[in-house]
Amino acid sequence: MTRELTVSIDAMGGDAGPGIVMAALSRVLERQPGVTFLLHGDEAVLNPLLDRLPKVKSRICVRHAPERVTMDDKPSQIVRRGQNTSMWRAIECVKKGEAGVAVSAGNTGALMAMSLLQLRTIEGISRPAIASIWPTMRGRTVVLDVGANVTATAEQLVDFAVMGEAYAHAVFNLERPIVGLLNVGSEDMKGNDAVRGAAQILRTSRLPIAFHGFVEGNDITEGLVDVVVTDGFTGNIALKTAEGAAKLVAGYLRLALKRSLLGMIGAFFARGALNTLKRNLDPRASAGGVFLGLNGIVVKAHGGTDEIGFAGALDLAIEMASADINARITRDRGVIEPVLEQAVLT
Repeated sequence: MTRELTVSIDAMGGDAGPGIVMAALSRVLERQPGVTFLLHGDEAVLNPLLDRLPKVKSRICVRHAPERVTMDDKPSQIVRRGQNTSMWRAIECVKKGEAGVAVSAGNTGALMAMSLLQLRTIEGISRPAIASIWPTMRGRTVVLDVGANVTATAEQLVDFAVMGEAYAHAVFNLERPIVGLLNVGSEDMKGNDAVRGAAQILRTSRLPIAFHGFVEGNDITEGLVDVVVTDGFTGNIALKTAEGAAKLVAGYLRLALKRSLLGMIGAFFARGALNTLKRNLDPRASAGGVFLGLNGIVVKAHGGTDEIGFAGALDLAIEMASADINARITRDRGVIEPVLEQAVLT
């Protein structure tokens, strides 16, 4: 870090609550010396936990929030009465400029609703999207949207492409990321009107991307492109399917190795390779999702994450805030605007 950054945390969100937040902070503070943290939540719960971290206590500030958002709260209801929750307060600090990024492991729908209500979208962006990083055979790939929007128009898919390439630039340091549209086939005539329309716009755009065209589901894990663009309905199903497949593979492998003495002996000698496989299949490696397209950065950690996963979400949040990703999104959205206007006229 070359300049001081403040991270605002919903310390009461997620299944495990503030315990994993404090444990994650112990990890992150060692490798992020230029960062301070604002923790929002119940002081009676947070302060005793903070007292156990005397070495880093000076870089953490607790702000009392008497209420919390539960996983069962409906977004439409909680936004009307949630101003005293730790989630609302965490986002509010970004809105006021007191923090560069907000992080929460809480209710995804509520987090998106509160973020959208407080931060609004970047000019020209009609809807935000949730972006996630997936491990692939060739490295890592950005996939969006993975849950913010059930449907998307051609113009909105183009916006997602703009946000995705900015994200790939920030995380992977790619000047011209390879972008693909998720479709039911790679042929030009495949797909619905929105997907085909987005492809036509992206082919004629002057965005700093290499547009690949259409990709299929199996192309994601192959790493054929750096950015995969889709609507939130399809993206979320693909995400959950991939997570389930990873657990299935890990479960099958564990059962196979424990089934016989020979298998256990083989596992002992192959433990180095098996540990590498375990790390690659670990869902905590994806850290969480980033809400893109807002006038502020919000990172969503997995609701059931542990201290390692939450620490990864904090590292990702710091990386996003340091990269000034919104400036690139604003710039590239201006580049694509004439093409979008022409598409609407025709």
